Amino acid sequence: QVQLVESGGGLVQPGGSLRLSCAASGSIVSIYFMAWYRQAPGKQRELVAAITGGGSTNYADSVKGRFTISRDNAKNTYLQMNSLKPEDTAVYYCNMRNSIGAYWGQGTQVTVSS
Repeated sequence: QVQLVESGGGLVQPGGSLRLSCAASGSIVSIYFMAWYRQAPGKQRELVAAITGGGSTNYADSVKGRFTISRDNAKNTYLQMNSLKPEDTAVYYCNMRNSIGAYWGQGTQVTVSS
């Protein structure tokens, strides 16, 4: 059974930073895609950032220059979020894919407010 667990969310003031982590456990192999999505109240889930097995990255226009996605050699991915804005408030979800399927975490709340 594959499980993704996100951590690092919380309440932060505008302009602040947070680092989200996602750890995969279970028999998940040959991950070729890792990503972070977010969903704000009343809105559809949207792609925030993605990274391939080869290290190529892609970002939503709204977060370019502020967020950085990374991965390590294990089954972990990270999202460094700087210069946070109130509109970044959402539940953030980790997503991983391999040849068998796609896997989601349970989400972690990020709230940007003064």
